Amino acid sequence: MAGPEPESPPPALPPAVLVLDRPPETRAEVERLCARLGELVRHSTPGPVIVDVGAAQRPVLAMVETLARLRLTARRLGREMRLRNTGGELAEVLARTGLDEVLTAPATLRIEPGGEAEEGEQPLGVQERVEPGDAPG
Repeated sequence: MAGPEPESPPPALPPAVLVLDRPPETRAEVERLCARLGELVRHSTPGPVIVDVGAAQRPVLAMVETLARLRLTARRLGREMRLRNTGGELAEVLARTGLDEVLTAPATLRIEPGGEAEEGEQPLGVQERVEPGDAPG
């Protein structure tokens, strides 16, 4: 007597890839792109979100703003964002503004110690307020 068939694993989810074919012309378009990115993240494998900008190389301010907004959306969803097919004038503008590093490098939220707390002071940069009438200490 044969046992039940082993269940096959669910199909693998695709990575989150958003293709930008042109710079958005309105804020509503940017909002739709951010919503689309959210949908892609919910139905994709864990890992960075890929934004393909190969067809949208015009370095207009709207494109730079859109990429920054998409990165914020990705971070809010717990994901990193990577640009793919960045080249030409868009790559130059991103490099000149320093946004190439922000939009392509993983963001870290490391808290680094700034030194040792002095005696009687709170660590981590907490400042104690001095009230009038306090004895000097």
